[in-house]
Amino acid sequence: MENKPSIIAVAGARHYLVGASDIDGNFIPLLQLGAVVVCQSLSAAKQLLRKNKIHRVELILQSAFDEMCGLSPPVVARQTLNI
Repeated sequence: MENKPSIIAVAGARHYLVGASDIDGNFIPLLQLGAVVVCQSLSAAKQLLRKNKIHRVELILQSAFDEMCGLSPPVVARQTLNI
């Protein structure tokens, strides 16, 4: 399995992280971008990926609130977007 283009959105944050998820679930830089990129909106993140000829991405929604309340493991929602 190859690295999967991904966008991480964290509840309460005002930015989105654009990178990739590797086979172990680690968030790493996307090869085409060379680094994890911070975007100020989901629209900007999708536009960045389109510009780099990436048309399918996994949106990962995370919340630190579950962990802060002692709930384990944190709930992570994933959705595949065609852009």
